[in-house]
Amino acid sequence: MITLQGKSPKILVIGDLMIDHYLWGSCERISPEAPVQVVNVKSESMVLGGAGNVINNLKALGAQVDVISVLGDCETAVELKKLLKNINVDTRYLITQKGRITSKKSRIIAAQRQVIRYDRESSNEINSKSQKTILDRFTKAINDYDVVLLSDYGKGVFTHDLTQSLISAANKVNKKVLIDPKGTDYSKYNNAFLLTPNKKEASQATQISILDDESLGQAITQLKIDHNLTISLITLSEQGIAIYDENLRIYPAVAREVFDITGAGDTVLASLGFAIAC
Repeated sequence: MITLQGKSPKILVIGDLMIDHYLWGSCERISPEAPVQVVNVKSESMVLGGAGNVINNLKALGAQVDVISVLGDCETAVELKKLLKNINVDTRYLITQKGRITSKKSRIIAAQRQVIRYDRESSNEINSKSQKTILDRFTKAINDYDVVLLSDYGKGVFTHDLTQSLISAANKVNKKVLIDPKGTDYSKYNNAFLLTPNKKEASQATQISILDDESLGQAITQLKIDHNLTISLITLSEQGIAIYDENLRIYPAVAREVFDITGAGDTVLASLGFAIAC
């Protein structure tokens, strides 16, 4: 049996970085100005979100992690760099694009319930200069890492051309690329080692309703063939994970009652990346 304990692989994460911002308070009255709750904010907290959550998971597992991404020239970018430095992640590969707004998602929580969320971000595609800089830095650094993880949150970092160029450059030096995909057009992920869509995402990408093992087999096979994946994988929530290379295998999960399932895909990507890197 392969042991992962005590291992510290070098992993490169590329993706959409963001901040998850929480305002914690209590609510005891309704506003006289409008039929809305008045929340008395007691405290606030900020944590890494998006690809940053993948990084947090990898650091918790014991990996050495670097990150490539594009940030805006804004206060949120400054805050995000501080959060990365707090967990000893180098920010030398981060690129600043003038006029871009780094993603920050703010949630107001009262009595353990989310009252509202408001976002500030740019989600349009990064410009050609930023794409070229990412690819240049990636090709120079790729040999230093055991595996590459792409965390796509649909915020503009992964243009079709850039994503294909990253996968091609990694394949040339035999580095595996694992991707948490976004959207319904998976053609930009062609030739990756594996993707980690959940059942809903896989259904949308393949146009196959996954209702049973037969339709699951059809969808997971189609993903592998259409996108030339080394391994095809679909996460099945409390039912576990389905994997297809030459045969379909389903590994069940032990269901646990949790408060919040947000970030489950990030954890799958980080765990698989860590294990494969080892």
